[in-house]
Amino acid sequence: MKEEITKPLGETTSEKIIKLIVDENLKIGDKLPNEYELADKLGVGRSTIREAIKALVSRNILEIKRGSGTFIKCGVADDPLGLMFVKDKLKLAVDLLEIRFMIEPKIASLAAINATKEDIEELSKLCDEVEELILNGIPHMEKDIEFHTAIARSSKNLVTTSLVPIINKSIAVFIDVTNTQLKNETIETHKEILNAIRNKNANEAHDAMLLHLAYNRRNINRIVAEKN
Repeated sequence: MKEEITKPLGETTSEKIIKLIVDENLKIGDKLPNEYELADKLGVGRSTIREAIKALVSRNILEIKRGSGTFIKCGVADDPLGLMFVKDKLKLAVDLLEIRFMIEPKIASLAAINATKEDIEELSKLCDEVEELILNGIPHMEKDIEFHTAIARSSKNLVTTSLVPIINKSIAVFIDVTNTQLKNETIETHKEILNAIRNKNANEAHDAMLLHLAYNRRNINRIVAEKN
């Protein structure tokens, strides 16, 4: 099994600050606690807090106003809708899945029509890598996101590049909420999507993506039912 990689303290502190924002229901424009308070709340030194804040400022999540403090900005490029700040992750997973049903089957069908030989080779490579990670019990979220991103890119529709962050966020939230339970279904439906795109069959690509999302919906509905 792959050895777990320990994240740098600054990175984990950035994640803790984001969690603090979510847990305390802070909104865009709200002021963060000062450096001393954050250090005390998160159990780290002030230099680590400064490092974490600097990283979040670079991602456009926070904004430092000289003489006033640090404020929530939330304009991060890979999360344009600010979904990281939604507290109810289960509801977010359900709602994002609805959006994926609306757009991703069509993206897959366009990919079947427009994908180049190079696109298909990349999709095949990513499909194999996702399968290998799943079978070896290694987290596969990043490669899963790369696979869906490559499908969107293969559609050759310029607007899909703006939609990809939403799709990616859905995958990340879904895997987190469901604890990667759909392992076999992910492997099989990814292969069906790939084969349809490889065969230039737009209808099959559409339906294969629809089936992929339907498995996800069935699983999320079961989790929702268990919590109610």
